[in-house]
Amino acid sequence: MIILIAVGASIVALLLLTYISNAIVYIPNDRVGIVERLWGAPSLTHGLIAVNGEVGFQPQVVRGGIHYFFPFQYRVHKVDLVTIPQGEIGYIFARDGRELVDGQALGASVDAGIEDVSAFLKAGGQKGPQRAIVREGTHAINVAQFVIITAARVHGLLLSDEEKDTIDHMGQVLRDRNGFTPVVIGGVASRVLQADKTDQVDDNASDVLGVVTIHDGPVLAPDEIVAPRVGENPVDKATFHNNFQNINAFLRAGGRRGRQHQVLVEGTYYINRLFATVEFIRKTVVPVGSVGVVVSYFGSVGADRSGDGYSHGELVDNGCRGVWKEPLLPGKYAFNTYAGKIMLVPTTNFILKWSKEVTNSHKYDENLSEVALITKDAFEPLMPLSVVVHIDYRKAPLVVQRFGDIKRLVDQTLDPMVSAYFKNTGQTKTLIELLQERSTIQEKASVDMQGRFAAYNLELQEVLIGTPHGNTGDASGQRIDTILNQLRDRQVAKEQMETYDQQQQAAVKERTLREAQATTQIQTELTKSEINVKIKTNEGDAAIAAASKDAQVININAEAERKRQIAVGEGKAAATESVGKAEANAIRAKAEALTGEGARMQIINDLGKQFADALREGQIAIVPKIALGADGGNALSTLAQLANAFMAEKLDSGAPVLAAPAATSGDTNRV
Repeated sequence: MIILIAVGASIVALLLLTYISNAIVYIPNDRVGIVERLWGAPSLTHGLIAVNGEVGFQPQVVRGGIHYFFPFQYRVHKVDLVTIPQGEIGYIFARDGRELVDGQALGASVDAGIEDVSAFLKAGGQKGPQRAIVREGTHAINVAQFVIITAARVHGLLLSDEEKDTIDHMGQVLRDRNGFTPVVIGGVASRVLQADKTDQVDDNASDVLGVVTIHDGPVLAPDEIVAPRVGENPVDKATFHNNFQNINAFLRAGGRRGRQHQVLVEGTYYINRLFATVEFIRKTVVPVGSVGVVVSYFGSVGADRSGDGYSHGELVDNGCRGVWKEPLLPGKYAFNTYAGKIMLVPTTNFILKWSKEVTNSHKYDENLSEVALITKDAFEPLMPLSVVVHIDYRKAPLVVQRFGDIKRLVDQTLDPMVSAYFKNTGQTKTLIELLQERSTIQEKASVDMQGRFAAYNLELQEVLIGTPHGNTGDASGQRIDTILNQLRDRQVAKEQMETYDQQQQAAVKERTLREAQATTQIQTELTKSEINVKIKTNEGDAAIAAASKDAQVININAEAERKRQIAVGEGKAAATESVGKAEANAIRAKAEALTGEGARMQIINDLGKQFADALREGQIAIVPKIALGADGGNALSTLAQLANAFMAEKLDSGAPVLAAPAATSGDTNRV
């Protein structure tokens, strides 16, 4: 039992001794081991990393697993792997390496990288903050040589409080510069530095650009304020720095420290914020109706393009220092406002008002007031003016070159010129003339001042004159107001007279109108009657025409009937003549046969036959219903008389043929 206890104790002591001596070391797979040699030969003469196996921190790291070391000679520091989250940047601080040279702020990047410390040091790696950065991923880094600073923590074996303070300060600087995230333009990460020096998220992040300031490399020449563009050609791999992301290439291309002329536009850039800081500014927008005249503070000295006889400064080619001869047309530009400025010049007509009460939105006329005049009759009215001006976009650079900006042009040139012109005009006119001849003065001013505006590369479109008025509260102004009131009263009187005349004319017109209306009403009836007369006349004419036609037809028919009847009559006449001649011959023969008593008897027979026929046809009673006289002689006498008359008519003789018996005196009843 004692033996077993002794063996157990020996094993525990051996294990404890092994653990204390670091002869056997187990390293988990999610960690690495930093090996430190505690004793032996040789010792380090300089630096911190024992590249050749000296006493000190060894350059190699040991990965996960069981490792064997000589007892009590080595110490293994187990540290976490360095993990950089996605979308973040890790910064490197090297403890060992060559010293930084004068003017150098960051250690130069080496092709060997930082995971192989020996290669880094042999390649000439420098100590201090490094130009290289650590991108997303998990890295097995010797944190005895390299301190890795991330947004969440610091990976490193800090040896002193001073070193810790240095690393903490470096981390705070990076946080102030938002250096642990890449530069994102066109997204929510874009920020614009406000006047109070605080960052504020831009509502329209796509309209910003990044102005880069380099904090390492050769300094600028004394007369330069912006570093020139370098390394922009992707074909040249040695100098193409890919928007300041490859620091060594930027420096090889001749890049200088200071604010850069090249800017960053929309995109994501992994830029070492210890090497370069980025300031976000808004893009320059040249609105429609304007052009942008560039005044460049950067570039080479260009030849003067303003022409002979023009002594108002140099107009240079685009890209040179000075006023560019070609303006920027309407659009949006990623223009570095630290390398120059863009002067907006309106190309549409704009109005300048000489009035204290009215100021246009462009603010060019905010210092203008009414022109103070002295008239010919010693009045001192104030005249408000409006001047419409146009600037040819091709001449906009000349205007900027000559005056600096439009407001200075208005205040220092146009205001004195226009005021002097109207002061001279006012001295030649009385106050009343100034009021009554305003239109004429306005037209003349438009013509006279066109040449003066053209001398300043401006186009005068129109001059508009307001109503002169007095200065409120001034005695002269009160006199002017009195004159104006008198003119108003006079005008009111004239208007009243004109009104009365118009009313009188209106009354005459009304009477004439009513007469015309009455005439119109009567005329309507007259017109109706005339129309009726014409209708009746036309109807009569139509009837006459119709009757005339009918008469002509009747005449034609009558003439034809007459001719027919004549022909028929002539035929009948001829026939009658033949018949007559035959009857005459027959009568003559009868006459010759019936001469004397024979003729008489023949007539009596004929008459008797005709009389009998008359009695039969008339149904006359032969025996009278009324009794006659005693002898009935009167009736027979009467009958005899009728027969005699009839026969006398037939024989063309007035002598009675039969004698009627005489009536008795006592015959009183007659048929």
